[in-house]
Amino acid sequence: MSIWTRIAQALSALTKGEGLSQVFERLMGPPERSVAFTIAVIALGAKMAKADGTVTRDEVSAFRTIFTIAPEDEADAARVFDLARQDVAGFDAYARKIAAMFGAGDRVLTDLMEGLFHIALADGDYHPTEAAFLAEVAGIFGLSERDFRALERRFAPGEHPDPYEVLGLPQGAPMAEVRKAWRQAVRESHPDGMRARGVPPEAIRLAEERLVAVNRAWDEIGGKVPA
Repeated sequence: MSIWTRIAQALSALTKGEGLSQVFERLMGPPERSVAFTIAVIALGAKMAKADGTVTRDEVSAFRTIFTIAPEDEADAARVFDLARQDVAGFDAYARKIAAMFGAGDRVLTDLMEGLFHIALADGDYHPTEAAFLAEVAGIFGLSERDFRALERRFAPGEHPDPYEVLGLPQGAPMAEVRKAWRQAVRESHPDGMRARGVPPEAIRLAEERLVAVNRAWDEIGGKVPA
């Protein structure tokens, strides 16, 4: 059963007068964390796509850079998106529900932020309202300013992420610490690790892109710091 079929089943409650956030709240916890993750990134992503005033075709298609959506599942995915994207009202309360579900410091909240950055930059523009939206959500999720700026530098046009920052290290950290941080980041970015956190297989391409960033950071530092 695909993630989209499971979401469609959860959304059946909408016919009984429940809103999307109520459906999400009923999914707070295993075994439906992957369903909750998907609804969360679609709902927040749709609200953020509207934050700059328009929902472009590129921003809609950005979901396909995160999720694999089979033709037979497109109607269910579109339904969730359409329900969420009507305006940005309530995105902060929704973000708080997500933070409460996963808990402060949970790595899946960083997974969600990466998905939101993908959507924000899908049209090639990083609008100030999108930046403000992302910064507020990151604060609600408990990400530090440093961690948020590191993500921003990874995704924003014209930016080049600092390799030490990507690995969560201070500039010039000893190579032994670099190696340890790199190995941990690889473990956390592996598809199996993300799946265990509740990221659905349909969104595992997020892991592939993070692994590229982590390995690039290692290569850059390795080329400058003697082993």
